Amino acid sequence: MGTELLAPLDLAFWHLESDAHPMHLGALAVFDPVPGATPAHVLDLLRTRSAAIPRLRMCVRDVLLPVGGAAWAVDQDFDVHRHVRRVAVDGGDFMAGATRLAGELMEQPLGRGLPPWQMYLIGGADDGPFAVLVKLHHALADGMRAVAIGAGIFDEIAATTVRPGARGRPAVPPRSWLPDPREMAGMALGRIGEVGRALGVGASVVRAGRLDLRSTAFTAPSSGTRRLATADLDATALQRIRRAEGGTANDILLAVVAGALRRWMAGRGETVPATDPRALVPVSRRRPGGAVSGNRLSAYLLDLPVGAADPRERLRTVRAAMDRNKAAGPLKGAGAVAVLADQLHPLAHRFGAPLAASAARMLFDVLVTSVPLPRSALSLGGCPLSALYPMAPLARGQSLAIALSTYGGRVHVGLVADGKALADLDRLAEAVQEEFDEIGALSTAGRVAAPVS
Repeated sequence: MGTELLAPLDLAFWHLESDAHPMHLGALAVFDPVPGATPAHVLDLLRTRSAAIPRLRMCVRDVLLPVGGAAWAVDQDFDVHRHVRRVAVDGGDFMAGATRLAGELMEQPLGRGLPPWQMYLIGGADDGPFAVLVKLHHALADGMRAVAIGAGIFDEIAATTVRPGARGRPAVPPRSWLPDPREMAGMALGRIGEVGRALGVGASVVRAGRLDLRSTAFTAPSSGTRRLATADLDATALQRIRRAEGGTANDILLAVVAGALRRWMAGRGETVPATDPRALVPVSRRRPGGAVSGNRLSAYLLDLPVGAADPRERLRTVRAAMDRNKAAGPLKGAGAVAVLADQLHPLAHRFGAPLAASAARMLFDVLVTSVPLPRSALSLGGCPLSALYPMAPLARGQSLAIALSTYGGRVHVGLVADGKALADLDRLAEAVQEEFDEIGALSTAGRVAAPVS
């Protein structure tokens, strides 16, 4: 059976992890019940369909060459029951209970000797709504690839992929890590170009690094605990704002995050910081139709205009900054620090991970990412998907990550926080909704001014 070396960035994510800093991302998918879809039936579907996804049978194994490297290999003792389990929510508000429980489950690191993923069927009453929590190690997938992997559990995708014998080994073994000789020349030329880009990124990282590491709610010492909160925004209203103000939907959502942070800090009685918090905004480097293996990420850095009191100014500032980022491109600037991982020897990832993890605070304060979802309606066992809240991992020394996805006419916002540093995360989720509503009202009234070029 062939093996596949972990891509450099995947290896970095694998070694960045510790018990207090798990490096898995996730999603909480909420479903509406239908008659006949019992918990036992849904649990069996989850196990059968996840077992049929080849990538979910892969675990990480050390290799002799390259020294310090690791590879994906099929787990010969794979047992889906180790990965897919059912947990119950006590009576009361199902969504509140499911969110609380999901936070507790997200605290737990994934087993290192097994394929690095888990799914939990979270249910209350047998005839009520239920949720599925999916946890995937960041080495296994970035946001876009996590969606592609997780989509295999849905009725609409599983019907075209699950075949008889799905409980057995994958039909197609992974590609060997030994390159085809005919690819070597192209790889060498591409490597030269990548090294040149990395040198430029390295210089940008040094310039952008901050020595004044302020202690804020976003950068408190990590406790290893996790708290989740969610918000739901009207996607139709978002498009109405975009048409009125120009720019992109993502620009508007970033401005909403900035305004929500300002509201939340004011509610805490905190003074607005003199220096705006900096967001890391991931950008996919995947090419349409290209290979899907390995993380392919870069990012933009964005100073969130929390200090601006006027929503119009916040939106204008975000739009201008993101336009500058896009003009420079995702391979330029300190936000493209992930590109550097491609140039490092595996030993550097293995032994340099603690230093790299601690350095994240020098570049950004909070992660804000958008995760694309299929536009078509999805279901599990005939139960329609009503919401899907993405969840991003927390970097060492940081306390807040915000992820957004659009599905079914709603923008679903998943907030992940250190449970002790941000015990009032629910209030921040409310502030997201309040800020969005205010921008929408101002836009409808024609009061949000277009940015001045």
